[in-house]
Amino acid sequence: PEGNMQFTRVWIPDPEDVWRAAEISRDYKEGEPVLHLKLEDETPLEYPIGPKSNPLPFLRNPDILVGENDLTALSYLHEPAVLHNLRVRFLESNHIYTYCGIVLVAINPYEQLQIYGEEVINAYSGQNMGDMDPHIFAVAEEAYKQMARDERNQSIIVSGESGAGKTVSAKYAMRFFATVGGSANDTNVEEKVLASSPIMEAIGNAKTTRNDNSSRFGKYIQIGFSRHYHIIGANMRTYLLEKSRVVFQAEDERNYHIFYQLCASASLPEFKDLSLTTAEDFTYTSLGENIFIEGVNDAEDFEKTREAFTLLGIKESSQINIFRVIASILHLGNIEICPERDGESCHVSHFCRLLGVELQQMEHWLCHRKLATASETYVKTMSSKQAANARDALAKHIYARMFDWIVEHINMSLQTSSKQHSFIGVLDIYGFETFELNSFEQFCINYANEKLQQQFNSHVFKLEQEEYMKEQIPWTLIDFYDNQPCIDLIEARLGILDLLDEECKVPKGTDQNWAQKLYKQHGSSAHFQKPRMSNTSFIIIHFADKVEYQCEGFLEKNRDTVYEEQINILKASQFQLVADLFHDKDDPPPSKSSRVNVRAAKSVPKVPNKDHRKTVGHQFRSSLHLLMETLNATTPHYVRCIKPNDYKEAFSFDSRRAVQQLRACGVLETIRISAAGYPSRWTYPDFFNRYRVLMKKSDMMSSDKKLVCKNLLETLIKEPDMFQFGKTKIFFRAGQVAYLEKLRTDKFRAACIKIQTTVRGWLQRVRYRKIRKSAITLQRYGRGYLARTAEYLRLTRAALICQKQYRMVRDRRAYLRVRQAVVTIQAYTRGMFTRRIYWEFLLHHKAMIIQRSVRGWLQRRKFRRARNAAIIIQCAFRRLRAKRQLKQLKIEARSAEHLKKLNTGMENKIVQLQRKMDDQMVNASLGSEVTKLQKQLEVIRGQQGDGGQLTSLQDELERLREELQEAQAERKRMEEEHSTEKLSLQQEGGVRFCLGSELSCGRLSLSADGGGASQREESLQSELDAERQRYQNLLKEFSRLEQRYDNLKEELSLSKPGHRRNPSNQSSLESDSNYPSVSTSEVGDTEDSIQLVEEMGVEKAAMDISLFMKLQKRVRELEQERKRLQISVDKMEELAKRRGSEAKSPTSEQDTADLAYNSLKRQELESENKKLKNDLNELRKTVAERASQNSSSNELQDGYNLLLSQLKAANEELDARKEEVLILRTQILSTAQLQEKNQHIVSPQLVHCPAAEPGPDPGLTLKQQDWCYLNEDGELGLAYQGLKQVARLLEAQLQTQSRQHKDELEALHTQIELLKDDIEKKQEILNYTMSLSPEAQVEYSVQQEITRLTNDNLCVSCLKDLKELVEKLEKNERKLKKQLRIYMKKVQELEASQAAAVTGRSRPELSRQVTVQRKEKDFEGMLEYYKEDEALLIKTLITDVKPSTVSATVPCLPAYILFMCIRHADYINDDQKVESLLTSTINAIKKVLKKNNDDFEMTSFWLANTSRLLHCLKQYSGDEVFMTQNTAKQNEHCLKNFDLAEYRQVLSDLSIQIYQQLIKVAEGIIQPMIVSAMLESESIPSLAGVKPMGYRNRSSSMDTDAGGPTSYTLEALIRQLGQFHGTMRDHGLDPEIVGQVVRQLFHCINAVTLNNLLLRKDVCSWSTGMQLRYNTSQMEEWLRGNNLYQSKAAATLEPIIQAAQLLQVKKKTSQDAEAICSLCTALTMQQIVKILNLYTPLNEFEERVTVSFIRNIQNRLQERNDPPQLLVDTKHTFPVLFPYTPSALSLETLHIPASLGLDFLIRV
Repeated sequence: PEGNMQFTRVWIPDPEDVWRAAEISRDYKEGEPVLHLKLEDETPLEYPIGPKSNPLPFLRNPDILVGENDLTALSYLHEPAVLHNLRVRFLESNHIYTYCGIVLVAINPYEQLQIYGEEVINAYSGQNMGDMDPHIFAVAEEAYKQMARDERNQSIIVSGESGAGKTVSAKYAMRFFATVGGSANDTNVEEKVLASSPIMEAIGNAKTTRNDNSSRFGKYIQIGFSRHYHIIGANMRTYLLEKSRVVFQAEDERNYHIFYQLCASASLPEFKDLSLTTAEDFTYTSLGENIFIEGVNDAEDFEKTREAFTLLGIKESSQINIFRVIASILHLGNIEICPERDGESCHVSHFCRLLGVELQQMEHWLCHRKLATASETYVKTMSSKQAANARDALAKHIYARMFDWIVEHINMSLQTSSKQHSFIGVLDIYGFETFELNSFEQFCINYANEKLQQQFNSHVFKLEQEEYMKEQIPWTLIDFYDNQPCIDLIEARLGILDLLDEECKVPKGTDQNWAQKLYKQHGSSAHFQKPRMSNTSFIIIHFADKVEYQCEGFLEKNRDTVYEEQINILKASQFQLVADLFHDKDDPPPSKSSRVNVRAAKSVPKVPNKDHRKTVGHQFRSSLHLLMETLNATTPHYVRCIKPNDYKEAFSFDSRRAVQQLRACGVLETIRISAAGYPSRWTYPDFFNRYRVLMKKSDMMSSDKKLVCKNLLETLIKEPDMFQFGKTKIFFRAGQVAYLEKLRTDKFRAACIKIQTTVRGWLQRVRYRKIRKSAITLQRYGRGYLARTAEYLRLTRAALICQKQYRMVRDRRAYLRVRQAVVTIQAYTRGMFTRRIYWEFLLHHKAMIIQRSVRGWLQRRKFRRARNAAIIIQCAFRRLRAKRQLKQLKIEARSAEHLKKLNTGMENKIVQLQRKMDDQMVNASLGSEVTKLQKQLEVIRGQQGDGGQLTSLQDELERLREELQEAQAERKRMEEEHSTEKLSLQQEGGVRFCLGSELSCGRLSLSADGGGASQREESLQSELDAERQRYQNLLKEFSRLEQRYDNLKEELSLSKPGHRRNPSNQSSLESDSNYPSVSTSEVGDTEDSIQLVEEMGVEKAAMDISLFMKLQKRVRELEQERKRLQISVDKMEELAKRRGSEAKSPTSEQDTADLAYNSLKRQELESENKKLKNDLNELRKTVAERASQNSSSNELQDGYNLLLSQLKAANEELDARKEEVLILRTQILSTAQLQEKNQHIVSPQLVHCPAAEPGPDPGLTLKQQDWCYLNEDGELGLAYQGLKQVARLLEAQLQTQSRQHKDELEALHTQIELLKDDIEKKQEILNYTMSLSPEAQVEYSVQQEITRLTNDNLCVSCLKDLKELVEKLEKNERKLKKQLRIYMKKVQELEASQAAAVTGRSRPELSRQVTVQRKEKDFEGMLEYYKEDEALLIKTLITDVKPSTVSATVPCLPAYILFMCIRHADYINDDQKVESLLTSTINAIKKVLKKNNDDFEMTSFWLANTSRLLHCLKQYSGDEVFMTQNTAKQNEHCLKNFDLAEYRQVLSDLSIQIYQQLIKVAEGIIQPMIVSAMLESESIPSLAGVKPMGYRNRSSSMDTDAGGPTSYTLEALIRQLGQFHGTMRDHGLDPEIVGQVVRQLFHCINAVTLNNLLLRKDVCSWSTGMQLRYNTSQMEEWLRGNNLYQSKAAATLEPIIQAAQLLQVKKKTSQDAEAICSLCTALTMQQIVKILNLYTPLNEFEERVTVSFIRNIQNRLQERNDPPQLLVDTKHTFPVLFPYTPSALSLETLHIPASLGLDFLIRV
């Protein structure tokens, strides 16, 4: 099969690690007995294969799937894959939570992790489970969401071994519910629910060998919710309290915590009466020999327990009584049972005193018992052992009763009177247990786990079935383990529990008899076994494992016997609480049956027929059935806690222990059920995005993605049973996703190779072309040069040849002479030395001959002597032997036959010896001859070759000597060159070292000076910010309390009966004038702007975009006004023509009135001109002085030039107005002369005009008469004609200028785009520069600087021309605007006069307007109102005002109007009026904001007005600090009588509260958009990848009914920010405050984005880092575009920018680690490590971050003092600062629009 080919990775069993990784080293064919493997350490292994005993090994998943959040996302689902995935996540990534379908697997890290803070709760709240990393909060959020969505109760079932972390997980789940579903009112139910935890831990938890805080009981807590899903109450049920721990603890274990806590606090005054000492002095607390827990302070925990009791409403007296009962149990344990009485026992007296019982009776019944028969009752003395057992049973019973009393009162405290709409239950129950000795407790625990496992299996099976049916997949029955037979064995009729209860009823029942009954009844059961070596134990085959139970003690624990006499004594206690503990209730509530830990006293029956009470087993079975009914009626959520090791070591993983627990808790069963069907599931869009690389181009263009996916799968996977198509998903068999991943990887690899081939070829071609071009260029230049110098080269070459030949001949002759001399000398010298050597050799040779001869003679003589002696000895010996042989031969010779045989053998031997001797003689002669010839041949050859060889050796010797001399000369030359170069380099290095040291010293000194100053400044700033933050937090608390007071006040008012009048029925007055009233504040906008420039300073004004936008808006309004006036002028022209044709009937009275009016207008115009001229001169002087002071700055100089151009334009405008005044004066004089000439014709017509309307106003009558006369003479028509021509001329000029201006604006926009491109290029250059080495950076920066300077020199002239052109255009634009305003005012005045003449008195408002205009010069900037109009003022100006109604007026108009009213109250010295107005204003603003608490526009509007009112109170307060920027007129308007400093403080506090509300509203709007816009939307298309998903991304876990969460893009987020900024800017909010708001919002964006990134494994990839970096750059670009980059908002994005860079950089070598440490300065060590752990490759080509690299990062960052928390505080608020910004607006120029309906205000 393909899965068993070579290089396939598999899992094989291992005795130590359970499973071990290996790789197939040789292809396997079906039927072969052996599979050849290679382990990870390259060790070969032959793995035997058998059809039954040893099947083929499991296949491993691809590396890209390892470490998945959900185990069901794995392609191969089996035990080794699950174990490996958990191990990798736990050890390498330190992730303790993992999903396994619907189960959350939680591994105890044995270390405090910073992943449970409030920020984490906020991050998980409202999220889908599949969107975030696995967490207990995700399960809690899923339960909370399903409760709200499905209207169904929920349960969270937490199970696991002791020490696995069940209690902590349940505690965190309840904390989540308390935070998310906090109570709606002030009852603080959620705090009470959490307060129950320390109490239950104190009385129900203890230290065991496995866990320091082990829960020794099970509990089910129901948290009740209202219809709005707020916590309203809770209820707790407890199960199977371990009472035996009260009287016995194993070694290194403790009793319940409450005993040690009480002993640790025994020294407190209120506990003196308890007579307690240390825990070592009491038997019940010292059996474990170790009374302390490392890192736990019992006294502090006791204080927390008492606080929890108090919070839950348990009185102090009841608490003291509880502690008395606990202390009495300790004294009871110290009572010793002796055979004889030995004095009084103090512990007995303490016990009786604390419980309030009689001492003598208790002493008697502790040692005696009562036996009742049918006729009599006996009192029997108990043995010491029986008495001790009875004492311990009493102690256990007292503690159990007290435990039940506390639980009952906790439930009473948590109950609620309101109706419970739904609940979420949290079940913290013991997991499957098996020990060496298993008793009744383990039996009950495992029985409960069998029931829970059955419910779990059926629920998983049900969910799988629902998923298949929902997707319309054919449902095939999946076989899963059904443990109903095991449950029937325990609880069915005549089951184990029934037999146990029956044996308990037998008078003399024993454990052995019960065991025999079990063997007889259940011996044939498949789940029951009898041990071979025991008759008092039995084995039950549970779903997790076989467990052997010892029968000893079963009956006693099931009976739970306590003697009735002892209980009766306790019932008679003088303390009511003690007596109530032991009184049996006649009609107990049904819930009692659920608390199996509450045991009634076992009273001895007085009559034999009396029924026994219910046994412990029966109670537990009933409570368990009730629990199962509750769980079946809810939607369960499962948390399986795993204990990674038995040594409590942090992040240590024991595979064998983990596998045991995985098998026991049902995780592997879930995997098996899932793997039996189609475990891998993909939605069609995700499958299309992931595997579109395998499709054809034609398929990708198709709109039907579903059909494309079907066609692709049918092509790729040939077996149709391997996948199924659902409605929204594709279902795959196990392993098919891995196969598709392999195809995808192969496709990518082929594409990469193709790309690499093409790119490398292209690079080589480019390189070749460059080299070829360079070679051709060099050749061209070389040939040209050679061609130009050919003749010179030829002559030079000839001269060189001649020189060479001459020098050669000369040097050769000299060489030959020297050589000849040297050879001669050598010959004589060699001859002399050779002769000497010869004579020496000759002497030696002669001596050797003499020595040889002497030695030879001596040896021969010695040899002869030895030979002679040997011969003599031989002769003697031979003679002796010959004699013996002769004697023998003589004897033998006597036999003739023997002699014959001897002769025959001798003849044969003689013949053979003769032949051998002949052959040897021949061979010896031939060999000697051959040897002699060879020696002669070698001698001849040696004589021939000696001569030539000697000559060749001499020549070779000469050549080698010459080469040696040349080499020595070359060596000497090289050494000289080396020494000179070394000397020069040393000198240059010294110079460089000096320069470098000087530079570093300078830098150090500068950095030291600057660093000290900056540190001092930063410390002062941080102290200021901290103080401001504390103050603002107090204000926030004050506003919260004030809000609460208002709520209570409203509730009180609602409770009072009666009718209240609604003030909203008062209608506002509106003006019915068709013409807008243009005042000097609108006409003088440019002057106000100039004054604003003067006050703000030239540098700020140059960058003030709000001023420019205000002017631009005003230009648009004036353009519309000009068009409307043009239409009015045309109408008036037609009207004048009609009047010219009518009869002329002016009156002398009208003429006189009109002349008076015109003269008055002339005087006003002249005075206005003078005033403008003086103001302009003062402005010119001020600007000149400031410009001279700041002449060093180029930007200030440009601003000064801009102001000069504005002043010149204003001066020209003054001249134009002066000319207009002269023209008007001339027209008036000519009119007067014509009136004198025609005075005789006026009298008949004077009677007609007054008759038109009876009782006219005299002034208006004169004016009408004057109009009539002017119309008669036609002067008015001429004036209108002239004005009309001027207006048309101006319109033509304005249109021309506007067209030019539009063209130039387009050109400027083009330049802006070019500048943006330039900025992007510079950003790329900067990124490239940062990646270079320091030396390369310096060289590259110098090169770029040279290029930039060259380009700048070319562009300077162009920029200057453009700048001059822009300034010229702006100057022309201002001039035209001013001219347009002047003529518009004139036309309006004439139009108003014309309308007055035509309509008479029909519009009295016009006369009022004229009157107001005449008195403008005397206006003091105050508004008067009557006291009774104050409510109407507040209603009109605050309560009913809408920001849109005053949007076209001066920003912050309500604030100015209110201050002008305050000024008048101050002017008339009315302190009550001032106080009433300010108080009403503040209260009205608060009410408006409370009513519109989620309206950003309204909040921004009132923040701007409140801050402006505060600034006005400061500006006009009279304090010199605030008057430095005031004009003389503004200083005259200062308050005279009252000091409003206290109200300034109140307004400042109100401004801070409004600012905080504004931030809250804005964050609430943008917070749902942040994650989607910053992390999920594809701002760079097709960059993000898709990975396989698990169960949590299935439709059953998503909110499909609501359509899922709304998806936002980055553009939507930026658009929302732009809307916020535009709203604040339009409302006139100070730019500094706007910057602080934007900074706070950017902090929120950064915090939410980073927190989500730290909690989501799916977004920690390279592509997400690229997307995130692009998104942050867009945000920074938005800041630059709105001039907000200097507001510190960009700095708040630094952590998320660094996180994006961290996702993109290399993460492999130590250099990469160093770069990361220097790069990520804004991230904490925990955040960096978390991101590295979460980093997930999306493709096979990316490498995972190794554990060693992460450890390297941690070691490098140990020196940092980072805060311990992982997530960023999203609720952190920067302290707000309201800088003082005085207004340049003059109060006397302020205009109040008639639309506001404030006509009751009187200008003063």
